[in-house]
Amino acid sequence: MTVTDLHLPAVTPTDTIDWAAIPSPAFVLDETRLRRNLSLISHVQRESGAQIIVAFKGFAMWSTFGILREYGITGATASSLNEAILASEEMRGEVHVYAPAYSDEDFPRILELADHLVFNSFSQWERFRPQVEAARAAGKQLHVGLRVNPEYAEVETDLYNPAGPFSRLGVTRREFREDLLEGIDGLHFHTLCEKDSDTLERTLEVVERNFGEFLPRMKWVNFGGGHLMTREGYDLGRLIRVVRAFREKWGVHVILEPGSAFGWQTGWLVSSVLDVVHNVKDIALLDVSVSAHMPDVLEMPYRPRILGAGDPPQDEHREATETGGGHPYLIGGTTCLAGDVVGEYVFDRELKVGDRVVFDDMIHYTMVKTTFFNGVKHPDIGILHADGRYERVKTFGYEEFKAKLS
Repeated sequence: MTVTDLHLPAVTPTDTIDWAAIPSPAFVLDETRLRRNLSLISHVQRESGAQIIVAFKGFAMWSTFGILREYGITGATASSLNEAILASEEMRGEVHVYAPAYSDEDFPRILELADHLVFNSFSQWERFRPQVEAARAAGKQLHVGLRVNPEYAEVETDLYNPAGPFSRLGVTRREFREDLLEGIDGLHFHTLCEKDSDTLERTLEVVERNFGEFLPRMKWVNFGGGHLMTREGYDLGRLIRVVRAFREKWGVHVILEPGSAFGWQTGWLVSSVLDVVHNVKDIALLDVSVSAHMPDVLEMPYRPRILGAGDPPQDEHREATETGGGHPYLIGGTTCLAGDVVGEYVFDRELKVGDRVVFDDMIHYTMVKTTFFNGVKHPDIGILHADGRYERVKTFGYEEFKAKLS
């Protein structure tokens, strides 16, 4: 079973959207696309028996949390005190917390907020165990887990590989301390990055081989994130079978915490042309920044899709035919960073000042990573509702920029 096998809600066609009517720049989430993803995620949760929560590190657009709750998403995973507070205040469900390390300053408040609390090391567990035991003795219902590193991953980009050589994330089998497991009732691993369910199945084989002897002592296992179940072609049937089999074999509750799957293909970054200059090639300068507003383009790196534009020909002497046009432009941002450039695209028309340039799939792992570098205008955050109404839910100005400085 794949995404195409399910009867999912229809989405708003991009060619029916009046892009010029949306103030630029703006991150725009499409409610119809979000509901489509949530319908699929809800199906997986129901059929697999797993609990699926949203990872704020990938999707934290809290103005949509009411919609998530409609589809049975009742929890969130946080990687910091700030995210834990957001989960408590706006998600209003279970608060799951994991961080590579907790500080003495933040931990008491995190402990107060968390329903599930995962430690990255036995040393952190020993350090904060007295506070955990005191909270439990006072009546707090708290699930405590330990992150493990199976030392197996199929992630191509080292920057995003949690199980790469010398990883600081999770306890390896060599460093595992069975004598310190009292008080631990769950294990957590996270080794995927936008992967299919076949990768999860192979990963679980390694997890069972390395840590299977401890699973009978556990109440739950968190499979982490990276399950891109809303991507076209993802094998949902395999995911459901794999989760069911693991639950039945070990008698544990299973948790999945994707981020990208929620925001995948749900919206755009709308920008406009500020100027067109020429230096051997035509260069369009936009009112957004690659480094400040689309950092993964430089970090990953990857090439985002622009609606209505195609790739330049591999051979510079060939015609650009992908979009039926022949107007190539280098697309650059508005900061003074020399490398603030997306790349070269071919448009079916000449670009002029004021024209909209719309970047596709810019909701997950984008808004959560933006900065105020150079003080450039930060894009609005808006929602294109199912009835066609555009709602501008957040604008940013000088005060937000100033608040980050001193």
